[in-house]
Amino acid sequence: MASFDTVSEVNMQELDNAVNNLKKELNTRFDFKGSNTEVELNKKDKLIKIITTDDMKMNMLREMLISAATKRSVDARCLEFGEVEKAGGSMLRREVKIKEGIDKDTAKKITTAVKESKLKVQASIMDDKVRIQGKKIDDLQAVIQILKCLDLPLPLQFINMKS
Repeated sequence: MASFDTVSEVNMQELDNAVNNLKKELNTRFDFKGSNTEVELNKKDKLIKIITTDDMKMNMLREMLISAATKRSVDARCLEFGEVEKAGGSMLRREVKIKEGIDKDTAKKITTAVKESKLKVQASIMDDKVRIQGKKIDDLQAVIQILKCLDLPLPLQFINMKS
């Protein structure tokens, strides 16, 4: 029986490269000179910490981070921006969580979409991924096209295609 796994993963090396590119860009921008702006990626906790001086710079950093991630082929939907908080002195802080894995609600939407397709395939939720099984490779490829068209809050990848 043929199968594949639907997952939501982030290439942490590419995200690290995007954050490093953002840091380089901050050093060359005139509007960030002398502002004590910091951007730090914590791979272990899957968190990006941003510290800067005012709301305008914080909003610009958000856009710059999304742009840098997109240039490195990291989907911006995997970045979950937290609230802007006061840090020591006149500084502002924001944490950006890196979302990986498919949550239960999204997994249910995926399995529902597969069942509604009326294709002869089965979808089963396995922790943070969804396995799709069927007899025909063509049915599995049709399911991939259906899932690509869904409007989901996170990016999907299709791995471990076995026939």
